[in-house]
Amino acid sequence: MRALTPLAPLGLVLILLLLPQAPASATDKPTVRLSKSQAGQGGSVTVTGTGWRPNALLMMLVCGQSAPGRGVVGGTNSCANSEGRAVTTDEDGAFRKELPVAEPPKPCPCVVHVATVTGRKARADAEFKVAGHPVKPLPQRAEGGSLSILTDTGLEGSSGLLTWFGSPPRRTLVLTVGNIGSEPVKDPIFQVGTSHGVFAPQWEEQQWRGTIAPGEKARIKLPVELAAGAHGDYLVSLKSGGKVLAEQPWEVGRPWGVTVFWLLLCLVVPAAVFRAGMAVVDRLRPRRRRGGGRHRGGRPVRLAEPTTALPWFTPDADPGGPASGRRP
Repeated sequence: MRALTPLAPLGLVLILLLLPQAPASATDKPTVRLSKSQAGQGGSVTVTGTGWRPNALLMMLVCGQSAPGRGVVGGTNSCANSEGRAVTTDEDGAFRKELPVAEPPKPCPCVVHVATVTGRKARADAEFKVAGHPVKPLPQRAEGGSLSILTDTGLEGSSGLLTWFGSPPRRTLVLTVGNIGSEPVKDPIFQVGTSHGVFAPQWEEQQWRGTIAPGEKARIKLPVELAAGAHGDYLVSLKSGGKVLAEQPWEVGRPWGVTVFWLLLCLVVPAAVFRAGMAVVDRLRPRRRRGGGRHRGGRPVRLAEPTTALPWFTPDADPGGPASGRRP
């Protein structure tokens, strides 16, 4: 058997070195490390991250009511958003940047929360203590997914010309919910109810398409429609899992176009009927005969009255004319 030449191992090493290698960021899980575990308001902490997507835009925040294994309970409403910092990863999916420390709106336990802004979602949390900030235990974890309202509800939309004439008023109920449970919520079903005065709400089921992961939030938009001609003070309620999550008042204007229409109808229809009746009466009433029998042939002949001559002139003695019987 022929022995290997001394150059064979060297060639094998060169081939292995020339093989393409997959980037570590494609398989590594995003991680975050802090330069210190505690700092007070006004201080700063250096955040170092690895395993992120290359050239990805990230947002760094100090968040309260959070834990690395639990996520940010209540979403970014629990974070000091005004002191957040944006950072872009390098070609290897790593970054390093200083983050100012600010007290979040929720009590600790706190974390430094890093998440992608665009593209595929990714996030990582690192435990951090804000010195002097109050500490309270985290809310009890609900079994499965559980939704909670994070922002005030609102009604978007406006009434058009058709609504002014009695068309059903329509709005869009807008709100932001967060998943405070341990499991994702997929395609949640909400119940939207509308009530007027002392009457109980009339509920209608509506399904929102999407998945809300634990600790994440989503903006929900649900259509709301009332009956035709509805007006007055209404209350829009949102219920999920048998619990009322939010209520939003809705003042619906009166459809004055319908009132104007009936007023015009009450004026125009009687006037039209009166005109039609007068036209019928004018056609059916007998016509008057013209004049008597002796005047049927024409107007009466008026006799000419005799003219009286002046006493000092006679036809024969007219100074301006020829004398009667005389020849010039």
